[in-house]
Amino acid sequence: MGVVEDSQNMRSIKHLKDMLEQSEKLFGSKNAFLLKKNPNEYKGITFSEFKANIDQLGTAFINLGLKGKHIAVIGENRYEWCVTYFAAAAGCGVIVPLDKELPLHELRNLLGRSGASAVVFSGKLQDEISKLKGIIPNVQYFINMDLKEDADGYLSFQKLLEKGKELISSGDRSFIDAQIDSDAMSTLLFTSGTTDLAKGVMLSHKNICSNVVQVSSVIKMYSSDSILSILPLHHTYECTAGFLTMIYNGCCISFNEGLKHISKNLKEFKPTLLLSVPLILENMYKKIWDQASKKFSLKIKLKVAIVLSNFLLTFLKIDLRKTLFRNILDSVGGRLRIVISGAAAIDPAISKGLTSMGINILQGYGLTECSPIVTVNPLENCRYDSVGKPLPGIEIKIDNPDEEGIGELVVKGDNVMIGYYENPLATEKVLKDGWLYTGDLGYVDDFGFYYITGRKKNVIVTKNGKNIFPEEVEAYLNKSPYILESLVWGKYDENSGETFVNAQIVPDMEIIKQKLKLDNPSYDDIYSLISHEVKAANKNMPSYKHVRSFTIREDEFAKTTTKKIKRYEVKTS
Repeated sequence: MGVVEDSQNMRSIKHLKDMLEQSEKLFGSKNAFLLKKNPNEYKGITFSEFKANIDQLGTAFINLGLKGKHIAVIGENRYEWCVTYFAAAAGCGVIVPLDKELPLHELRNLLGRSGASAVVFSGKLQDEISKLKGIIPNVQYFINMDLKEDADGYLSFQKLLEKGKELISSGDRSFIDAQIDSDAMSTLLFTSGTTDLAKGVMLSHKNICSNVVQVSSVIKMYSSDSILSILPLHHTYECTAGFLTMIYNGCCISFNEGLKHISKNLKEFKPTLLLSVPLILENMYKKIWDQASKKFSLKIKLKVAIVLSNFLLTFLKIDLRKTLFRNILDSVGGRLRIVISGAAAIDPAISKGLTSMGINILQGYGLTECSPIVTVNPLENCRYDSVGKPLPGIEIKIDNPDEEGIGELVVKGDNVMIGYYENPLATEKVLKDGWLYTGDLGYVDDFGFYYITGRKKNVIVTKNGKNIFPEEVEAYLNKSPYILESLVWGKYDENSGETFVNAQIVPDMEIIKQKLKLDNPSYDDIYSLISHEVKAANKNMPSYKHVRSFTIREDEFAKTTTKKIKRYEVKTS
């Protein structure tokens, strides 16, 4: 496979089936999942039970005539989703994970484009899925994860497991003995929630398995570790790093019940690992300080503890964070060891602040086309404003750097995709001589740490040829406690022939009400306060990057499931 093995003695894996079989042999009697059945009841599912369920469902799939076919899965993070993933990809055909939040017309479009012959879906989506039944010619089977019996043209997930078990008992080994081509497509992922822009990324077994080993070689994970899965499994970040990597390392997976239940679930499941996005971590950090700010002495105590913690760690290599921040750590389960932040840039002050309190935040960088992880910060010598160093076996170069060393990140490695599904032209644009042109701009420092400055397609170019990265300006704006989020773009002025920076700003009304001591502040009051914050942000940037005009936006921006703003949906004219 070309995967570099390090001192942690990472075992090589040829394909997803190989990974599963190895993990079952190594961790068979250990819990692969811990499921919440009701408020006071939890059910463990061992690695052996997990593999048995996969064999049963995969055998049933083949019995239905789905060998070599594409199988879509749609639903919340749950055990049945994980069984479906392996049953489709590790012996039957190709798995097509789809976003359960997609509007009906987009779901219809992607089910058609993917060529899915079957769709496995959560019972919560029954009403929506029923509207698609019979209007997508390629979909032969609709399989409900929650039906107890087959009914009205829908197949029961549970009945398929039972059917597969019967077939295996009678000697059917069509799935169990299936041969896997490591270079063959295992997964088809769509990059966007908008059908106009969505590209189907084809990932092979080698792509995904190499990335699993690469991640595991840098971030130490043990069979005693556990993870709370909070990000959507259909997204490759959570799927590879939060699911497949856990199976590879023998870790236990639990599922979050929803974003509003994160705090409760952290206390219940007491995970050691977590994958997150900046928005969730920002809310966690804000909540900690909001609690401390309710009493002046608590706020001072927290500040002193952070200073003391940083001093002891930096100069004496003494770690007293578990003692100094016991209450904070208990609020996230008491065992949280590592949090990996991805999908977007996180404020360095927040990641440094949480790390000082004993919640180690490691920022990384990746994209779907790379299975997805490309870089990650090491636990030791972490740089909070950097996305870290390349994983073993991955090469990065900066293409066509400017005078500041900023250019497009170009990536090469076994983790780089096969190409875009049924889109050779788009594939040719980004894949050249084995190198993937990411569209992301950044630079590397003298110590090999990489920094992302923005997306190539978002760059604002001034009349004098200067580049402005909207993401940088937004970061300065978003530091204001009165600004919830912002979006920056360039607007051409015909009179001057110059392109100026403009912004849409969503104010944080709760904080503004507290600041102004008004229950219903006027638009002028809000605008005046935000205007002051924009001017303050401008002082931190050269004049050509200054926000020249802005508008107040009432509603939050539409976001992807990893909480990134859908820029292409925002009207900026």
